[in-house]
Amino acid sequence: MPMHQEKSRIPGRARPFEKSQKPTPLWLKALLGRELAPSREEYTAVNQALWVGDYNMDGLVNWMFEADAGKRKAQIQQAIQCGPDRVKDCPQEIQAFFKTLQPAPTWIDFDLIEEGIRFTHSSGLAAGYVLRDLALMGGYLLSGFNQSLIMTGALNKGTSRRIAETGKWWIDCTEPHGLRPQGPGYQSTLNVRLVHSLVRRGLNKRADWDHSHWALPLSQIDMVATYLGFSVVMLVGLRKLGFPILPRESTAVIHLWSYACWLMGVEEQWLVKSEAEGFVLLNHTYMTQSKPDENSKELAEALSKEPLERTYPRFERAQRKLSYHLHLGMSRYFLGREKMQQLGFKDQGIPWLTLASNVPRPAIYCAGHFLPGMRPHQQRRGRKAQLAMLTAMFGDEDHGLIAPDRNHPAHIDTGN
Repeated sequence: MPMHQEKSRIPGRARPFEKSQKPTPLWLKALLGRELAPSREEYTAVNQALWVGDYNMDGLVNWMFEADAGKRKAQIQQAIQCGPDRVKDCPQEIQAFFKTLQPAPTWIDFDLIEEGIRFTHSSGLAAGYVLRDLALMGGYLLSGFNQSLIMTGALNKGTSRRIAETGKWWIDCTEPHGLRPQGPGYQSTLNVRLVHSLVRRGLNKRADWDHSHWALPLSQIDMVATYLGFSVVMLVGLRKLGFPILPRESTAVIHLWSYACWLMGVEEQWLVKSEAEGFVLLNHTYMTQSKPDENSKELAEALSKEPLERTYPRFERAQRKLSYHLHLGMSRYFLGREKMQQLGFKDQGIPWLTLASNVPRPAIYCAGHFLPGMRPHQQRRGRKAQLAMLTAMFGDEDHGLIAPDRNHPAHIDTGN
């Protein structure tokens, strides 16, 4: 069936509307100010957005392929790094794309973004545990979300490198002033956005991509679910670890990732202003996802073994095993026994090691966060731990973002 006819249908990956209409507990309804389940209009909107990509970047990529794709890609990347004004004879198409980013929308509050960054530093390794062992591992339960990963080779290529590259983007976005134009987070986000568009274009043309079931690769809703993982899921996970989060801190984290993912190409209609709004939208995105399958299990197993490939300066073998058990236990703590079994893990009982490590976390966090004069020290110590984890993931490899090889749908032969 032609693509334009498919777009009028709900894709096969989506769950039926009737299954989304579960009653909301009274306490949660009072907290959210509404039912958690989507209305018919909301359900239709999220499913139709499965057919929508990134209009501005996809247009730029289409121009790139019109002639000398390697040269034009290099010009785009130079504009990302230095700004279009620094590109010699910068093509009008590149200038037009960057005009969609500048000036920044009036709703963006860079001071609030910096508050979100400082809070992220304060959370230290706990943020990494939540994002890896809850958001990422839990995301593998959603097989509709996984399909683009699978078809770019995620099942049989270096998991450690892929996870490290995601961590690098997160670190760049949470650098002080990192999301300012030409800041590290700004550059990384636009580079990832370019790769996403190239993947979307490549997979969209493949005969084995089933549009009737999967809709568009890396759609708006897939990107929305990802950004809510870095914001809403992180906040929920930190609370489960016992961290008290102030309302202003919650708002700052949401604002930080709303801007980062606006830069990533998420349309403004899908950006949220509060954690409650984000929690509701996250639930709505779940309605577009299929249940876990065999690929979900393979992705989960590969992620669980990633710590066994890390590099440590001392006692490497012992630290690898300790990290492996801590991360697996964290996933068990966050997701529960039933969901871990859905991902193919055998029941290993109560994760005592993880629970024991979690006991002092809230007290240590509160002491550093609320005692007078301690918070800057906590932020420095937390950031140092986050950077050390990233270094362990990369090992001796370059701390860079994805560089698609010839077998990757985002690869472009530059002639080098």
